[in-house]
Amino acid sequence: MAIADCLHADIYTTECRTPEWFDPQKRIHSLGILSTRPFLKQMGATFRFAQTDLTDQYDFFIFSGNWAHHASRKNQPSLFYCHTPVRALYDLYPLFKSRLPQSIQPAYAAWARGMRISDQRSIQRINLIVANSRHVKERIRHYYHRDAVVIYPPVHTSRYRWREYGNFWLSVNRLYPEKRIELQIEAFSRMPDQHLVIVGGASSGDHADPYGSKIYKMAQKTDNISILGQISETEVIDLYSRCKGLLCTAVAEDFGITPLEAMASGKPVIAVAEGGYLETVTPDCGKLIKPDIRDIIKAVQSVSMHPEMYREFCMNRASVFDISVFNTAIKKTTEETYETWSDSV
Repeated sequence: MAIADCLHADIYTTECRTPEWFDPQKRIHSLGILSTRPFLKQMGATFRFAQTDLTDQYDFFIFSGNWAHHASRKNQPSLFYCHTPVRALYDLYPLFKSRLPQSIQPAYAAWARGMRISDQRSIQRINLIVANSRHVKERIRHYYHRDAVVIYPPVHTSRYRWREYGNFWLSVNRLYPEKRIELQIEAFSRMPDQHLVIVGGASSGDHADPYGSKIYKMAQKTDNISILGQISETEVIDLYSRCKGLLCTAVAEDFGITPLEAMASGKPVIAVAEGGYLETVTPDCGKLIKPDIRDIIKAVQSVSMHPEMYREFCMNRASVFDISVFNTAIKKTTEETYETWSDSV
């Protein structure tokens, strides 16, 4: 949506909810509702994008998301803003497979093999790949054997504000197993004097449903942890403004926008020393830790003593990733990609 807002572009997708800041005058076209059943949902998205032909209406196409780049079958020239090669097919494939009942694992292996072949074929049609972090750039090189330029996702820093350092820590993420939210709950269950507010929900039709139920049950066993589910952007911004800090525990996160949202609010971040967090969270802005309960406890207790000491550094760091920086890079890269393609035909 930030790309469409910057380039005054139309959006074609399957299902989405627009944030409050997005211009309602922008045209959003639905390619159809998807099945909520695992495997079928992802295959349905792939099929709908692959069958879309808009070459008579547009001069250039930007794909974003796991399955959108399959539209490159009929729509060129193109740029793919890659958040990551699909993790269920590549780096986290063994983990995803191991979590399934053994009776389903052969079907999952066959599904992943077919989707991987289709994914690789589609990627080769893309004119330019843009990665959302250096970490993802390396994944692209490893799995797709292609180079990519890095343009970090944007933060609308002007939307965020500091109000106070309240009595709670914040966790903002989808309720997915790779977010390792159970580590957060286990850590805070051992710190009754600290409070944790978890924001986020899970979508249907993938591996997240059982995990979400597990997390809710774990949180109900302690009085100092609250799960709010999916809430409005205004409510999330308010929580950022009042929290003590943000906690992030995702497995090798592609980039991770939430640390920057917290930093734009003047709040310190405690994040695992993996993935995109290594590119955003500096020692002046919080702490990078191991994905370990004891490390979480130690970091939370330490930062909680003087969260205000991080405020100025956090806000300055977030400004490096402001929407204005993103817009300049996207415009320049889109123009250059189109000109290169034009010169070659």
